This record gives sequence, structure tokens and C-alpha cells, in this order.
Amino acid sequence: MISLVGKVARKLSVQMRRRQEKMQLSQLYSPDACDLDLQRHLKEAMEWLRRAQDTGADRGVSYGVHFGGEFDASYPETTGYICQTFVEQEALTGDADLLARAIAMADWEIAIQLSEGAVMGGTFNLKPSPAVFNTGMVLLGWSALIRRTGEERFKLAARRASDWLVSIQEPDGTWVKGHSRHATAGMTLYNVKAAWGLCEAGYALGEERYVSAAIRNAENCLVRQRLNGWLPDCCLSDARVPLLHTLAYAMQGLLGIGTRTNRWDLIAGARLLADAEIQIMRADGFLPGRQREDFSAAVDWCCLTGSAQTSIVWSDLYSLTREEKYRAAAHLINRYLMERHDIRNPDERLRGGVPGSWPVWGDYGRLHILNWATKFFVDALSREQRLLGT
Repeated sequence: MISLVGKVARKLSVQMRRRQEKMQLSQLYSPDACDLDLQRHLKEAMEWLRRAQDTGADRGVSYGVHFGGEFDASYPETTGYICQTFVEQEALTGDADLLARAIAMADWEIAIQLSEGAVMGGTFNLKPSPAVFNTGMVLLGWSALIRRTGEERFKLAARRASDWLVSIQEPDGTWVKGHSRHATAGMTLYNVKAAWGLCEAGYALGEERYVSAAIRNAENCLVRQRLNGWLPDCCLSDARVPLLHTLAYAMQGLLGIGTRTNRWDLIAGARLLADAEIQIMRADGFLPGRQREDFSAAVDWCCLTGSAQTSIVWSDLYSLTREEKYRAAAHLINRYLMERHDIRNPDERLRGGVPGSWPVWGDYGRLHILNWATKFFVDALSREQRLLGT
């Protein structure tokens, strides 16, 4: 009885603490829903990413900021694909500082690359373990710099990472070994985005075996897709009601590999899921942060991260197909994102950064600015500006 009473008391204490935190900290982030200046939102998000790189002793990008707190440690996984974004933005803007920053990120990734060639899971730590997904994400950055600079050190690092991924890949293209301790076994269909990183490395290095390995993984993902577009076992924590974030990772992976290799069946798989998301989007641009296999909402909050990723997919599909529904969907969801993006906050730790969820106390990235949410927001707005003619 005492034990039961104690458990109930602890649960109530946690609930009370969360409610108090919600009331106090959520007020620190206050967007102006009337300010829809795309260029200003894009600029402030990029400035936040610069600050997130400059905050620590290394040249990685901070994981993010808990409301009311300081910048977290650098995050190898997401620094890898932020590097890719900085290379892309340098090409678009001519800002040489962005290329210098991308090179510094990539050099930091080389400095902490594990002996087997893998990238560590989690934020930077002194007891690292290898992670398949994180390795694929850093390959996206190294591959972008190989194409931009041709530097041998990036080629060597990408080759070591790619060799490791291929060495532990199963014959059917999946990865059973080498998952981050933050991943849940049997729920990693989103690894197809890591396969996209392997595919990009294959093209950057001229190594067909890396491309073939990536295609095997994408084909396995496609075989498992349901007729309505649903992808099972695709979540960090609950396969029954996966995050839009991880569903969107899978869309990005299928579309990226399909576009790079001219595999229209893979593009069609991404498109099937992307079309399902259009069907459930509300008139204001809201998509549920967790969804059931019939695409019904499992929660009442939005995963801003996944929404930005979905916007990217829709923009890329518009570029491929010129179908107006993708252009319209990307524009609508980008408006939803900008309405919830604080670009006037006096606190530089918060201004320009994107929270994981909306409301900001939603269960994904609760009361936290996330570097990858901000990166995907940049990619989404940049595509609307560049590809959709707005």
C-alpha cells in the first residue's frame, strides 16, 4: 500500500511539475502570426543555425535549446545534414561564410569519426557507439562537400563510412546491427534516408556498390509499403502511431534515391505517402504529429519538424511533376510554419529557431528548439522561394 501511494504521489508530482513548466516556459516563445515575410523567416532561421554552431568549443552544431536554458552539446547526426544545407545555401546566395562553416562541420565530423568508419549515436560523448542512421546523415554532408570542393579528406571519410554501412547490411538491404541506442529495434524503416546518404556517397565517389546497397534498402522499404501509402515500423518509439518526422524521413529517402537513380517506382512510393498527407492536411496547414495506419490523427499537436520535411517532399514532387497540388500544399504548410516561427524574440537562443512541436509543449521536442527542425524549415522555405516562384 505504501509503495502504491508513493507511486501515485510521484506521478502527481511529475504532472504538476510539467504543468508548471508548460505555463512558465511556453510564454518565452511568442511568434507573430501576421508576419509572413518568407525572406525574413529564412534569414532568421539561418542566423539561429550559425549561432548554434558558434556556441560550443567545437565546430559541430548544438542539438538545440530547452526553453529558458543554454545551448546543448553538438549533435553529430544533424550536423551532417546541416552541413549539406549550408553547402546548398552557399551555392544559392554566394555567401562564402556558409561554405567555410560547412567545411568546419565536416572536419569536426572527421575528427570524431569512429575507428570502424561509423558516426556516433546521440550528442557528442566520450563513450560513443556506432549508429547506422547517423552515419547516413553525415554522408549527406560529406557528399555535398566532395562535389563542391573535391577534397580528398572528405572522400576518405565518406569511403570509410560507406564501407562500414555496406559491411553490416543484411542481404535484403536492411540494417539489423549498428543501430543507435536511441533507436527501437524492428522499427527503423526510416533507415531508407540513411540509404540515401549512402547513395549520394556512391555518386560522389563513383562507387556503384554503394549505390546498389542503397537501392536494395529502398526496394525493401517499398515492398513493405501498404496500398494506402502507409509505411509500417517507422518510428522512434511507437510503431502503432509513428511520428510524422520519421514517416517523412522515409519519404525523403525514397524520393532522394529514386530521383538520383531515375527509379520511378521509388519516387512513386514516396508520392503515394505524400498524397495521403495532402488528403489529411487541414485548411490551415496542420498535420497531426502522430498518425494511425489509416492516417487518422493520433494526437492533437503538430510535429513542426515533420511538417517542414513534408513540405520539402511536396516541393520536390512539384519540381518533378509540375502538379499544382504539390505547389499548393507546400505553400500552405509553409505558411502554417511561419505563423509559428518566432523571429522577434529578444533572446538569441530562441529567436529564429524552430520548436519540435506546436503547441510548444507537444510531446516531440517538448519546449525545445531543435537544430534539425530549424534546418528542415530552412530547406522548406528555400524551396518555396527557389522552386515555387514565391
